[in-house]
Amino acid sequence: MSNQIYNSFFGKNPLLLISIVILILIYYIKSEKPFQYAHATINNKKENTKNNNELFTKPAITFDDVAGLDEVKEELIEVIDFINNIEKYRKMGAKIPKGILFHGPPGTGKTLLASAVAGETQSSFFVASGSEFVEKYVGVGAKRVRALFEKAKKEAPSVIFIDEIDAIGAKRHLDSNNEKDQTLNQLLIELDGFNTDQTVVVIGATNRLDLLDEALLRPGRFDRHMYIGNPNVRAREEILKVHTKNKPLDPSIKIEDLAKKTHGMSGAHLSNIANEAAIIAVRENKSIITINHFEQAIERVIAGLEIKNPTILLKEKEIVSYHEAGHALIAKILNTDIVQKVSIVPRGQALGYVLHMPEEDRYIMTKEELCNKIMVMLGGKAAEELIFNHLSTGAKDDLKKVTELAMKMVCDYGMSDLGYMSDNPAMIKVLGVEINKEMNKIINRCYSSTFQCLSDYKLELEKIANALMDRESLNNSELTDLLGDFIKPENHKDKDSLEELEAV
Repeated sequence: MSNQIYNSFFGKNPLLLISIVILILIYYIKSEKPFQYAHATINNKKENTKNNNELFTKPAITFDDVAGLDEVKEELIEVIDFINNIEKYRKMGAKIPKGILFHGPPGTGKTLLASAVAGETQSSFFVASGSEFVEKYVGVGAKRVRALFEKAKKEAPSVIFIDEIDAIGAKRHLDSNNEKDQTLNQLLIELDGFNTDQTVVVIGATNRLDLLDEALLRPGRFDRHMYIGNPNVRAREEILKVHTKNKPLDPSIKIEDLAKKTHGMSGAHLSNIANEAAIIAVRENKSIITINHFEQAIERVIAGLEIKNPTILLKEKEIVSYHEAGHALIAKILNTDIVQKVSIVPRGQALGYVLHMPEEDRYIMTKEELCNKIMVMLGGKAAEELIFNHLSTGAKDDLKKVTELAMKMVCDYGMSDLGYMSDNPAMIKVLGVEINKEMNKIINRCYSSTFQCLSDYKLELEKIANALMDRESLNNSELTDLLGDFIKPENHKDKDSLEELEAV
């Protein structure tokens, strides 16, 4: 019976039998392939489509849009002139720098500078993030690097900007991921293999220069390393002018005063402050932005969001008042920084805060000045112990900052009896107990001085605390009017002795 069926179907059509056998064989072969490879093949096809359709931009941003950073811009002018007048340099046998590495804290304008370089030279601008080259499958990241550089060469002159380059440029070691190593190797090859006839500049940006592989940092790859730090007071003034030029400001606002109040802030902070001030003015239905709006914006950026309906017990409010009064009073006595504002209005996770900024930018500080800073930070804790004779959790953040500063004094600055030592992990491990003793010696000495100082000026401490209980906040002028000339003549000698104690 089976033979009859076979002959009836396939006897007259042998091609049908052959076709069925081939189909079964193909199905068997495909079913034997691991799913991972099939998935990787699909990814590669998508990747090809993405690379073919990849777009670049021609930024309109120039150095006129980048305030501050004058030294960095001067350094970049050579690169820009090389791209614009390449023949002039070729006659002298000069080669264009292959790579420029921007490093520094976040928000300082590294991305904006890279865009300005492309805008000044009218080059094609390719933007990529280091994390875009990190993939699960081996070879995909390296392929993306090749595709990016091939596209940049076709569109030369061009600028490739790789943000957060430490994602693919981290140091290689025995436990390294094979995919990341291959991606980094491909990047190194591309940086080495540039054709000198093609004008392509690679700009990398990172917040962690110490993480990058040495092979990436050597001359011939990233030739120039440029530190982009937080702006000084003059640069902050220029940045604020850029971010406020299209905003309706009150004529009484002085940008130079705002620049002094924003010590230590990055360009991103300043941009955010200008924007927050405009938002606050709109919220209050004002037609112009006043200095009060800027002060609220600074508090919003530094201290956090104001809590409108806090549920704080009266006793806790009194404790916070004396705590913040202690900070403010010690700062006024030691004349370390200008106290801009002291407040017990809760913001973020803080029940109160003191805004104080230095009169001018400082780059070198003495041991005495560092001890003064520790005393200001310990002023809140000392005030609580003096008035309420208790220890509370309110000094948690202060103690964290005090510990960090004391650690630097001992391990970085050589300001202890351990001598002139540097931050070395092996040494810190061996001398851990001795380091803790030296740190406690510095902190305890400063705390004793702070407590004694507040005891001598207890009346002024109570004045500030009572005013905070009534008004909830005091600015610099209100604090000065409240205290008057409060330094007692008989305590001048005590103050000098405190400073001598701190300098020991």
